[in-house]
Amino acid sequence: MSSGSNDNQQGAKITVYWLTKSRGQRIIWLLEELKLEYEVKVFERDSEMRAPALLKNIHPLGKSPIVEVLGPAAEKPVVLAESGTIIEYLCEHFGPGMVPQRYPEGKDDVIGGENEAWLRYRYLMHYAEGSFMVIMIVGLIMNRLRDAPLPFFLKFLPRMIADKVDEGFVSHELKTHLPFLENYLSTSPNEGEFFCGPSLSGADINMLFVLECATPRAPLSETSYPKLYSFVRRMQAREAYKRASERVTEASGEPYVPFSDLKT
Repeated sequence: MSSGSNDNQQGAKITVYWLTKSRGQRIIWLLEELKLEYEVKVFERDSEMRAPALLKNIHPLGKSPIVEVLGPAAEKPVVLAESGTIIEYLCEHFGPGMVPQRYPEGKDDVIGGENEAWLRYRYLMHYAEGSFMVIMIVGLIMNRLRDAPLPFFLKFLPRMIADKVDEGFVSHELKTHLPFLENYLSTSPNEGEFFCGPSLSGADINMLFVLECATPRAPLSETSYPKLYSFVRRMQAREAYKRASERVTEASGEPYVPFSDLKT
């Protein structure tokens, strides 16, 4: 269990199904930010880096992260998959302060009257995995293609294909998305400390992982994308992020290394 304590726990039992070398660390980071108690159950990837079949006993797709939330009066737990869904559910039930207020006073349900912070929050909750992470996954697949086990005289073929996809899609898309995000963060209501407003939101939790993945690949640095790079390092310096890393290390038995610090 986490050592955190929060009246917002509401008697709920929370279980995180953690897959090694996965993007699920941000869920544990969120739980630490919310000071909630939770249990981590670790699953190891197989030799092909896939999730074990046992995870399908929890959710039919057998993907990670998966979170179970069992309310004190519930007959069965709510099973949550997809990082964005998990973050929204946990924030709405246990950390409403991490969801920006949708409307200004007196403008409830007025079309077009939403607060900018809320519009940013809703957009980034879909954008992180729906747009940006797709680029990083294609890049990862191309890296694996380069290392495909082929005879020496054929190795040039997958490398040539991977280089073409990297140049024509991955690098091209990063050169479009990263300047957009640099400006998006720079023009946030709090001048770039967080993506949506004056305090940490679920959208910041969701965005950190994809930016960690991009840090060595893009690369992100103090000179190339200073606002984004500063955001990544600032979030990693938060005490809750450090506690989450320690919790993952303890549960998995191997040191947690952020994707931003891995070599590609």
